[in-house]
Formats: sequence, C-alpha cells, structure tokens
Amino acid sequence: MSEKIVVGMSGGVDSAVSALLLRQQGYDVVGVFMNNWDEKDGDGVCCAKDDYDDVRRVCDCIDIPYYSVSFAKEYWDRVFSDFIYQYSHGRTPNPDILCNKEIKFDAFLNFAASLGSTRIATGHYARLELRDGVHCLLKGSDPGKDQTYFLCGLSQSQISRAVFPIGGMLKSQVRRIAAEHNLPVSAKKDSTGICFIGERRFHEFLKQYIPAQEGEMRTLSGRYMGRHEGVMYYTLGQRHGLGIGGDNDGRPWFVVGKDVKNNILFVEQGEHEALYSDIAYTEPFNWISGIPASRFCCTARFRYRQPDQEVEAEVMQDGGVKVTALEPQRAVTPGQSVVLYMGDMCLGGGVVTHTQKKA
Repeated sequence: MSEKIVVGMSGGVDSAVSALLLRQQGYDVVGVFMNNWDEKDGDGVCCAKDDYDDVRRVCDCIDIPYYSVSFAKEYWDRVFSDFIYQYSHGRTPNPDILCNKEIKFDAFLNFAASLGSTRIATGHYARLELRDGVHCLLKGSDPGKDQTYFLCGLSQSQISRAVFPIGGMLKSQVRRIAAEHNLPVSAKKDSTGICFIGERRFHEFLKQYIPAQEGEMRTLSGRYMGRHEGVMYYTLGQRHGLGIGGDNDGRPWFVVGKDVKNNILFVEQGEHEALYSDIAYTEPFNWISGIPASRFCCTARFRYRQPDQEVEAEVMQDGGVKVTALEPQRAVTPGQSVVLYMGDMCLGGGVVTHTQKKA
C-alpha cells in the first residue's frame, strides 16, 4: 500500500508540480486547498475562488482527490491578530513566517493526520536532509527562489513530517515540467505580497483595523516637515507616501525612525546614517537543528532575497541572539526576522527587537 502524502495546493505552478512529481513517484497523493482568509468583505482578496478552480483543474489533470479546507479562524487567531498587534505598536512583522509555523505546518499537519497521512508536501523552494539523526533545512537549489527565510520558525517535529518535492529544482525546470504535462497553471504568474491585502493600498487596508492617528513628521534635529497619518503605517527605510515637498535638493526622503509613544515620524534626506545599523537583537530564537555554539560566525539575511551577510552570532541569556554584521545593514526593522545560515543550512530565525551601531 502506497504512503499517503497530503499536498498543500495554492493554485500556483509550484504546488501543482509538487503534487505531480509525488504522484509519479507512486505516492497516494491528496490535494488540499487552504483558504486562510475570510472574503466576506466583498473585495475578493486573494482571488480564492479562482485559485481553488485552478487547484481543481490541476487535480483532475493528474487524477488525484482534492479538498478545500478553511483555516480562516486559525489564521485570524494565530497570525492576523499578531500582525495587527505588532503594527499597532510600531513594528513591521512578517506574517508569512508565522503562517508557516502556525497554519501550514501545524493546523494543516493536523488536518493531514485526520486523512491518515503522517507527511505533508508544499511547493516551497527548500530542501531537507538528515544529518546524524538531525533533520536539517537547506536552501533551495534555485538561489533566486530559495524560501528558507519564510520557514525559519519551523521545529524539528515539523520539518521531519515535511516534503519539498521541487526544492532541488530551478523555477525554469518547474515551469517546463508543468508545460510538458499540460498542467493548466504552467504559465500562471507567481503570487506576490501578503495574500490578505491583495491589490489594495497597504495604508488603506491597515486603516480598517488600526485607526489613523495623525502626528508630526520631523527630522532628527527637530525640523518640522509635515503631518503623517500614524507612525504604525510606516516602516524604516520607506520612501513613498511621505508627501514632503518644499526646499528639496532632489534627494529622496526616507523614514529613519519612529517615536511610537509621542506619535512622531522621523525623516531624513538621502542615504542618512540613521538608516544603517551593525547590531540586531532578537526575541528568543528558533533553532531548527540545535544551537551550534554560544558564539559563532555565520551568515544572515535580514530580509527575503537579501544576499547572505557575514555576521557573528552570540546567544544571549534570555534566549535571543545578538547578531553583529561585518558591514552596516540598511533599514533593519523591529518586527522583521533575521535568519541565520551555516553554508546551505538554515539554522533558524528570530524577530528583531531593536538595533544599534557598533561603538
């Protein structure tokens, strides 16, 4: 009897090819479309119906059963509520990391178990390897698509039950396989951005959940530059949407700091030194495969698709990590995650609490 593997299907080409490959390898494959956002607001956010139609057509094409399951309540309680809380306190969270930890590799895992499966598969560009009895998360073979940054919150238990069928492939190979097997999503455009926001302006979306609180925009020296809609709507390094005119010398203005308590947004012109920091501190760190040492050299990413940065990591008494970069880093923002790597292995990640410059 073939092993059953449940595939999380988004309606995109990556999860479609993942299901196809597992089917070809002889597994008993079941496709599941996860609807994580309630669309009753009438905006058609995430185009869930269209995506589910694509899942249905793909599953019919490769001849596997499929389900549509709503995790909207779990997503609201365990991901979106935290997203709003963090933004309301002036931080810039990454909901995709929390979604993987709490929904795709937890709630979805539990649903797969109810179908009699011990493993799930997704279309993430990542690889897994067992080293001395320890499950390790490795970068995807396509450097432009590697998604381990978003998987940094997973545990040993979670990755031990995961399968990433396309992790060792290039995106071009995935699309070619889809086209060769006439999958209806072979040319479908990749989704981008945060799914529950869709095509709407980010500020307008946040206003539905966090009331506007107008305040002053000032330079670090105290010069008044205008009004803002609320510091929680802006992030460090942001350029657009500031509306600053007047005696401008042509260089763009950027957000360089936020005083949440007094509702002041700090801005400066050009690549100001306030945009850069060398040291980032994190909340208690999630180690996927164990702590290498109390202090060690490795590489880090402070945002998705950033080239690896040389850093020194020091584990602190509170479980967080002090990450010191060899080169100054631009716009490292509280609420975002720093992810550590040792070669191709993703060590884990932690949410940034604050940054500073080297003495």
